[in-house]
Amino acid sequence: MSVHKAESKKITTHTLQEMKRSSEKIAMLTAYDFTMAKIFDQAGIDVLLVGDSASNVMAGHETTLPITLDQMIYHAASVVRGVQRALVVVDMPFGSYQGNSSEALRSAIRIMKESGGHAVKMEGGSEIKESIARILTAGVPVMGHLGLTPQSIYKFGTYTVRAKEEDEANKLIEDAQILEETGCFALVLEKIPASLAKKVAENIEIPVIGIGAGPYVDGQVLVAHDMLGINKEFKPRFLRRYADLNHLMTEAIFHYVSDVKGQQFPNLDECY
Repeated sequence: MSVHKAESKKITTHTLQEMKRSSEKIAMLTAYDFTMAKIFDQAGIDVLLVGDSASNVMAGHETTLPITLDQMIYHAASVVRGVQRALVVVDMPFGSYQGNSSEALRSAIRIMKESGGHAVKMEGGSEIKESIARILTAGVPVMGHLGLTPQSIYKFGTYTVRAKEEDEANKLIEDAQILEETGCFALVLEKIPASLAKKVAENIEIPVIGIGAGPYVDGQVLVAHDMLGINKEFKPRFLRRYADLNHLMTEAIFHYVSDVKGQQFPNLDECY
């Protein structure tokens, strides 16, 4: 398999909007550290999301709720140092923006100043409109997130598909329009019917990026550890595994352990 080096032109929020207008799909993955971010960037990814999914993937928590603002800034700064081309979007963690627009602004400014990230992402619709508007006044780009919003897991009580009923679907459409009108540069739709995601993408001007939202949106995002087959437990319908790194890594470590214990490593050529 050949690997093509990505174009070096920097991706910006404006680039994403141009991509939507020209019908070029947007490829987005999560990243949490320097080494992985560098690989993803060189492979041509358009957007890297420093997701609060680091709470699950990197720290082993059951939900995204425990991760702190300081921890998100640490992960984001690590990712930014590995990137030359991709747009880096940083999730604002639970408790850093809900219910208080002044706190939301302080949190967003800290993320931008201390991590060097390029934008922030926030979950919710009309209920966080004031916080989004306040953040935008400081010149911080905001990506929205509707549908299944993991920070609200205890409200929903389940990770099942959202907006299947008419009332919730209508609310989602309204919220998408509100986020666009408020000034969000893009929108993530998570785990909603493909027909609804298509309707949203066709009725707003900003790019719509889906995860479990079907093929009719402007781009796709996956958690990298799921897509690469490092995490074996998570198997939703929308996930396509492009590698089985869990197997490759386990096999490599098995052989390393065997060589060390069998006194096969290091050999004389691997000594000074």
